[in-house]
Amino acid sequence: MSLESTDGNKMTLSSKILIYMMVGLATGVIINLYAKESAFAQKYLVDGLFYILGQVFIESLKMLVVPLVFCSLIGGIVGMNDLKALGRTSGKSMALFMFTTIVAISFGLFLAVSLGIGEGFDISVNSAAVDFTVSEAPAFSQVMIGIIPSNILGAMADGKMLQVIAACVFLGIAIIKAGEKGKGIAQGISNFNHVIMDLVNIVMSMAPFGVFCLIASTFAKQGLEAAIPMMGYFLTAAAALLLHFMGTFSGLFLAAGLNPIRFIMKMRSVVLFAFSSASSNATIPVTMLAVEERLGVDSSVASFVVPLGATINMNGTAIMQGVATVFIANVYGIELSGADYLTVIGMSVLASVGTAGIPGVGLIMLAMVFAQVGLPVEGIALIIGVDRLLDMLRTAVNVTGDAATCCIVAKTEGKLNLDIYNDPNAGAVDAYENVLEGVGGIGAKQENKDA
Repeated sequence: MSLESTDGNKMTLSSKILIYMMVGLATGVIINLYAKESAFAQKYLVDGLFYILGQVFIESLKMLVVPLVFCSLIGGIVGMNDLKALGRTSGKSMALFMFTTIVAISFGLFLAVSLGIGEGFDISVNSAAVDFTVSEAPAFSQVMIGIIPSNILGAMADGKMLQVIAACVFLGIAIIKAGEKGKGIAQGISNFNHVIMDLVNIVMSMAPFGVFCLIASTFAKQGLEAAIPMMGYFLTAAAALLLHFMGTFSGLFLAAGLNPIRFIMKMRSVVLFAFSSASSNATIPVTMLAVEERLGVDSSVASFVVPLGATINMNGTAIMQGVATVFIANVYGIELSGADYLTVIGMSVLASVGTAGIPGVGLIMLAMVFAQVGLPVEGIALIIGVDRLLDMLRTAVNVTGDAATCCIVAKTEGKLNLDIYNDPNAGAVDAYENVLEGVGGIGAKQENKDA
């Protein structure tokens, strides 16, 4: 990885994020080892400076998610100007989301069963006195009904992304149907989208500092020793996530006639940010910036697929479902049948949509799966200690899946600029490095296109 940008003078954003992340990890581990009992370090650094600055950065990005999704999604639908194209894009996206989720959980189950994780685990020694209580997941029928917002502004205020997406689809279709009368509204939304994307660039200039604080805070509290009692589970889940990241997505890109290495290299800053933030929704602005400017996906596809994927596409979470199910079954000595494994696969795919937008979604999905195959839900308490670290890895895989689907769908629709995709330097300076130097990022580029 080069430490300089394309102008030869500046370090790339992904390099800055990686360096700040490593420094943050080292800082957190040192505090955990040598200042864990220090009131000053815990109060003023871990729970003070690091926590505040890290959360300010995350909240700054979350602040942009709803207006960004609203403007870009409507703009993308209007830009298609073809309801059949919208139907094809949504159909292909959903098919890929479901396919990769099934592959992910099957892969996690296979690896966990093959390695026999959890066998011989002494629960009396390793189980901490932790009570696990999961929020009750809504009935699937209610989830389906709840996709349609009764109050659009209320859905935006509450950050209910499925409802926001549904409202945007309806409004975008209505603007297309309105013809000339709808063009003024479409142009106003497009102009506002340029402003939002420039604001994304400004917020992203703070990414290295935000990543440092988030990582330092996490490892100062958890330390590396948190994973030791659960090392078999942790390493199996991590290995499954890595293999799915490198194997499944690479296979899909090769099948689509695209270079997977180019994709991985251009996504590195997004992956690093997703890892440090552990939030797919907070990563939406960064993912959209990368797929449009770095990978050459047309905004009409990116603005639809990325927000939808961040809401319902959970490849990394699906892998965790499989690994955790086998681990807990072995710990409690419960033998799962072939039908149980099929139930786990089916429940995980359905739960990806059914629990979208619910806090603690990964653990809620896991509780639903356990209930269906007769595993004790309280077993989740065993894996809570390492869940934060795995959540970071899961989010990186989830976000990568969103971007991969976006590129493949765009390629099949003829809306992927292969010159940009194959150019290793495309978008590296304008969209990432010169954020505050008047370049203007995506907004400026779009104005030039419009001109």
